[in-house]
Amino acid sequence: MREKSRTTLRIGSGEMRGRTLLPPVGTATRPMTGLAKKSVFSIIQASGRLAGGVVLDLYCGTGTLGLEAISCGAKRCYFAERDRHAINRLKRNIEICSAEQAASVWAGNIETRLADWLAELESGSVDLAFVDPPYPSARRWNWDKITERIFQPLAGALACEGMVILRLPDDIQPKKTLSQLHLLRAKQYGQMTVAFYNLA
Repeated sequence: MREKSRTTLRIGSGEMRGRTLLPPVGTATRPMTGLAKKSVFSIIQASGRLAGGVVLDLYCGTGTLGLEAISCGAKRCYFAERDRHAINRLKRNIEICSAEQAASVWAGNIETRLADWLAELESGSVDLAFVDPPYPSARRWNWDKITERIFQPLAGALACEGMVILRLPDDIQPKKTLSQLHLLRAKQYGQMTVAFYNLA
């Protein structure tokens, strides 16, 4: 069953566990919730990439994944989103979680601005990156262009043991390689697929 956009959103683990977050407006953004999020974060925490790490939450919507990462010990999360309604709720959710000191918001077109945003960070400093595009956008992706604009810059910013987590609708097969990123595993949860990548 496809996750409902109006499901109550809560931080599921870590020091902010139980805090209720504002959901997205409308149906275009479908945040990862429930068992899927719990499973994904179990994999991440087992890898040791969260404690004290730097995280990117791209196409973040209202920030549920990045805030979960902060709750689980990430020292900094950069949230990237272009929709102004989502950004307003993202900022409110950051306040709800008292995470202002650990959060930075990048507002704008991710595909055209990501490389410039990442240039502000130290090379190889990103431990974990979520890439969670709206399903309609993902279905329209030109993979060559997206690899050049998103995954190639991400590969350059990623730490040696870093990980990229890509969520897609289950009718799109994850690519085995994206620039220097190599597919580790892909797990299906209902009507979505979550793909885990690291540097090849």
